[in-house]
Amino acid sequence: MFGLIVLFALAAVGIVYWVGIYNGLVDLRERVKTAWANVDVVLKRRQDELPQLLEACERCMQFEQETFERVLRALGAIGQASAAGNIAAVGAGEQQLRAGMGRLFAIAENDPRLKTDESFRSLQSRIRGLEEAIADQRELYNEQVNLNNIRIGALPDAILARWFGFEPAQLFDFLTDEKRDVDLGALFGA
Repeated sequence: MFGLIVLFALAAVGIVYWVGIYNGLVDLRERVKTAWANVDVVLKRRQDELPQLLEACERCMQFEQETFERVLRALGAIGQASAAGNIAAVGAGEQQLRAGMGRLFAIAENDPRLKTDESFRSLQSRIRGLEEAIADQRELYNEQVNLNNIRIGALPDAILARWFGFEPAQLFDFLTDEKRDVDLGALFGA
């Protein structure tokens, strides 16, 4: 009788242990989803602001149509990739967008009309703030992804992760030769 009680107690402890692991994995998966939702919100806010900035630039810089089109294509690619949940494609779009924005602001820096245009300066400041927010949210997202991926790859969590189909999450990387954050001061003329 005593052996049966001990066996039952060990089984109960084992079940509680495995349920705790499962719940921890679910918690991490949800944290990754929430962190990506936060990134996505800031990306959408920037996507709403950039066309206004481009419009302000276009009034003064009609000859730079190629740069405007490049930025708009990148914005469209980011929007589509984000809607599809394709984080790698969002990163590739971000690389294209940053290249286009770098060119746009380099040209704008040399245009005296834009330097004195209050609307442009205000939009530039708002975009700078959104870029900083994207960098912050990206960092938080990648931190949650790392925690998730480490946990589902380590024993004993890996056993339950495989059994219940927990998948590694993808880091939000900008696909570029240089793995560093954008120099916002250089990009936005600060």
